[in-house]
Amino acid sequence: MTLIEPGLYVRDGFAEGPLADAALSRAARAGRLLNELQEQAPTMTDGHLRDGVYQALRRFTQEQPPACQVDSLTALIRRGVRIDWPASDRLSCA
Repeated sequence: MTLIEPGLYVRDGFAEGPLADAALSRAARAGRLLNELQEQAPTMTDGHLRDGVYQALRRFTQEQPPACQVDSLTALIRRGVRIDWPASDRLSCA
């Protein structure tokens, strides 16, 4: 086991600890939000869809997502392209 910082360590190539658990939780929640948006997209205005994509990405990164990324994902969803946001139960380390 390698300690990265308090609350985050690596074991067998995977991050573990409370910080890793929080990141996995954020990823899963962002994925659920994007799935909901994709289902509701036909009934949403462009502005509401863009706001929803922004909120999902912000929830994941905990920072303001780049506008170009928000716009790109919004356009893909609007065109009906399915956005997969897989979230596993373990966070692998490179």
